[in-house]
Amino acid sequence: MNARDLAASWQLFHQASGLGTPIANERQYREVLAAVDELMDELAAHEASPIAGLVELLTERIQAYEARVHPWPSTATPAQVLRLLMEEHGMKQADLADIGSQGVVSEILSGKRELNVRQIARLAEIFHVSPATFFQAHQSDAAAAH
Repeated sequence: MNARDLAASWQLFHQASGLGTPIANERQYREVLAAVDELMDELAAHEASPIAGLVELLTERIQAYEARVHPWPSTATPAQVLRLLMEEHGMKQADLADIGSQGVVSEILSGKRELNVRQIARLAEIFHVSPATFFQAHQSDAAAAH
C-alpha cells in the first residue's frame, strides 16, 4: 500500500470514528469506551484477531484522554489498580470468581501473574472502567523494565 492509499484509508477511518484527533469530551470518551468493550469481546474470543491493532489505537486514545481528565498514578501496577478498585467497591478476592479462583486472583494481586485479555475485559465490565485502565498500568510496567 502506498502513502496515498494509506492517507485515503485514514481519512475514511477518521470520518467514521473521529479518532484522527484526541478524544475531546466525555460523550466521545463513552462512545470510544463502548466500541473498545465490543472489540475486546471479539479479541478475547480470538486473541490473534487482526483487530488487535485497532484496539491498541483506541486504547491509546482512551489513555491520553484519561491521563488528561481522569489520571491514575503513573506508577500504578495492574495489581495496584485492581486492589484500589476492589477497595472502592468493597470487594474481596472471592467476589472476582469470574476472573479465576481465589488463588489466581491472589497471584494477580501479588504481581505473580499478569492479567490476560479475557480477565481485563471482565474487570472493565465489573468495575465500569475502560480496559485501558489495566493496559496503561501494564504498559508502564513494560516500559520501566526496558
